Amino acid sequence: MTWGIRVGRLAVCLLLVLSLNFALPRLMPGDPVLMVLGPDSVALSHLDYEALQREYGLDRPVWEQFGRYWMELASFRLGYSYFYRRSVGELIWEHLGRTLCLVVPAVFLSTIIAAVFGTIAGWKRGSILDLSLTALALLAYAMPAFLTAMILLDACRIHHHEFSLPGLALDPDAVTAALKRFFRWLRHTVLPITVLTLTSAGAKYLVMRNAVAATRDEPHVFYARARGLRWSRVVFAHVFLKACLPLLHLSALHLGFVVSGAVLVEIVFSINGMGCLILDAVLRRDYPVLQGSFLVLTLVVLFMNALMDWISALLDPRLRP
Repeated sequence: MTWGIRVGRLAVCLLLVLSLNFALPRLMPGDPVLMVLGPDSVALSHLDYEALQREYGLDRPVWEQFGRYWMELASFRLGYSYFYRRSVGELIWEHLGRTLCLVVPAVFLSTIIAAVFGTIAGWKRGSILDLSLTALALLAYAMPAFLTAMILLDACRIHHHEFSLPGLALDPDAVTAALKRFFRWLRHTVLPITVLTLTSAGAKYLVMRNAVAATRDEPHVFYARARGLRWSRVVFAHVFLKACLPLLHLSALHLGFVVSGAVLVEIVFSINGMGCLILDAVLRRDYPVLQGSFLVLTLVVLFMNALMDWISALLDPRLRP
């Protein structure tokens, strides 16, 4: 498959997803005006209700709202939030930064852990080490993230507020901040990152372990061992590079969904990230915030998939167009 066909498929997928992005929030039950006003909607007159609908553009036909939605996308505008009365772009940038501080290190650490231990377990398939590591991985995979977070909080005997990020601000000065600021950030993020790492490492380990176990029985690995090559060279050059492709795609998928955040972990540690933003937008039927969040999610997922296709082609010449 040529790169042109792949790009065309991504473009078609993007158009379809953006159309669904408009439709899905409007298929949910509930009136955005009443959801935003809350208890105040009881005393709202009919004229005031219609005025708010005109302000939000909800009094127009659906096809006209759909056309306006595409015009705003073409102008690189995400609209304004019904509830927050702020630009959706500013809200996403503010909350996305907090989530990135947690998910990016967690994805990186969990991938390294899965690659190392999955390779060892897959190469020593059936051994006691393999069975022990697989049992731990299944436990980490099956345990809910919020339960892992609460267990770690109780085990560390540390107050909840020590690991909350309600006031974390990502400004340009953060790049050149002093070590004191870095250690303060580390104190706030060490437990959330640990929870996300443990919960995501289980699935990646199982993928890597099974890929290595399947690759080690292929003929080219047998011939490499028969030639008397060192164990480390056989594992890395002939097994690891091929077996890591599924792991890379799974890691890219996890990183692609970084914009959706880890809702339960963010709630446990009081982190006002993307997960909490999307959850609040769903509860309040805030259409612009939902559309903007899903748009960023779509772009990140498509970009990460395209990047992994390119990396896979570099590692495996058979996948090149």
